[in-house]
Amino acid sequence: MEAPGCRRRQLPVLLLWVNGLMTLGFAGAHQQTNLCNESLMLEKLPACGKSFEEMMKKVDSKKWCNLTEFIMYYDNFTQCTEREANNASCFWPNPLAEGFITGIHKQFFSNCTSEKVHWEDPPDEILTTLILIPVMLTCAMITLVVWCSKRSDILV
Repeated sequence: MEAPGCRRRQLPVLLLWVNGLMTLGFAGAHQQTNLCNESLMLEKLPACGKSFEEMMKKVDSKKWCNLTEFIMYYDNFTQCTEREANNASCFWPNPLAEGFITGIHKQFFSNCTSEKVHWEDPPDEILTTLILIPVMLTCAMITLVVWCSKRSDILV
């Protein structure tokens, strides 16, 4: 039977060995051997756009800016572009796929700019109250701490 101290010394060695195996495994297991076939990807992506366009015809164009109306269609579009990029041995997203997706966005969502919110300061009465409450609480807490520290006979 081994001594517990011996096991403690072996544990870091075991952890380093496992870490090394995992690092080598992860580094070598997912290396992409195929080069990205950009022309194939660009040939296949329009089918995703066409499918998305057909699905968006079901949604009233006035509701195109409301994501909840077409989120499932957009999810299918995203999965399609990812699948086609991966089939062409390309990572996703990549600049070409992003350019295609941006084109779809311009086609369907160019009028969906959000209005800028104009922030205003609250009225002076509310602002003064919001500033004075924490200042007064801080002063009260400091006074309480000083008073309690001078009256140490109560705490004993």
